[in-house]
Amino acid sequence: MIKPKILVTRRWPEPCEARLQTLFDVSLNIDNHPLTLAELRDALHDFDAVLPTVSDKLPAEVFQDGTLRCRILGNFGVGFNHIDIEAARQRGIVITNTPDVLTESTADIAMMLMLMAARRASEGERLLRAGQWTGWHPTQLLGTQVTGKTLGLIGFGRIAQAMATKAHFGFGMPIVFYTPRPAGPELLERFQARQLDTIEAVMREADFVALHCPGSVANYHLIKAEHLAQMKPGGILINTARGDVIDNQALIAALRERRIAAAGLDVYEGEPKLDPGFLDLDSAVLLPHLGSATTETRVAMGMKVIDNVETFFKGLPPPNRVV
Repeated sequence: MIKPKILVTRRWPEPCEARLQTLFDVSLNIDNHPLTLAELRDALHDFDAVLPTVSDKLPAEVFQDGTLRCRILGNFGVGFNHIDIEAARQRGIVITNTPDVLTESTADIAMMLMLMAARRASEGERLLRAGQWTGWHPTQLLGTQVTGKTLGLIGFGRIAQAMATKAHFGFGMPIVFYTPRPAGPELLERFQARQLDTIEAVMREADFVALHCPGSVANYHLIKAEHLAQMKPGGILINTARGDVIDNQALIAALRERRIAAAGLDVYEGEPKLDPGFLDLDSAVLLPHLGSATTETRVAMGMKVIDNVETFFKGLPPPNRVV
């Protein structure tokens, strides 16, 4: 029996690559370089399945030329806004993703960013590394307390609920949130949470605002200058969702002018590049997209991709099909 020919666009954890090689005719990206548009276009012609991730941009143009061999994109990640979904759909390509398995690790990073921004941890470490610390004194690097403060969530899916669990039960934080659909009463009761009618209402009431909305065309620059203007002067914004959910220039201006206290960011519009304006701001805590970066999570993500692709080539509906 001829095995499906599979391209893995970036290196995966060893257990995942080993399993792939038992199931498929696999080509690995040995030097782990980011694939160009031309390489991705060729892959759609040369392979039965391509397994991309967030660093692989798949705009409409890569789907347009000739007859495509690729029948499925097994995306390594939950978000798929790096893929032109409609272009793939028109070419009959199935797309799957990896929900559930990265919920806790991403919520952990959101909590870490919140704590780091509140307690000015990055500034403190830079002070030490630069050899500029002169010893403890009563007004050194004063931050803000987290325990008991109000956490506002934009979006209330799995990751937001995981963060709410850690924040409410671990730090005694009241929870408010916005999502366009009514939340079930069991969720409201579990967290003693309140669903507010608008993003602006969350911004006004919360001390910390964490973004947990999906990356999509509809959510592009969802958070604009007018939303940031509603935040408390001591407010802190956290983003582990997608970088383009925020208008970066508006956020940089709000931080530079000290209209909000700080931001903790794990994702960026146009990453791996980020707006250099963030680099000049001590009030910006910056991480290189570490949300799912635990060994356990990345192995689980890879295994879920394999489950989807294996099921598809058996002629069955893949469990995590999004297109």
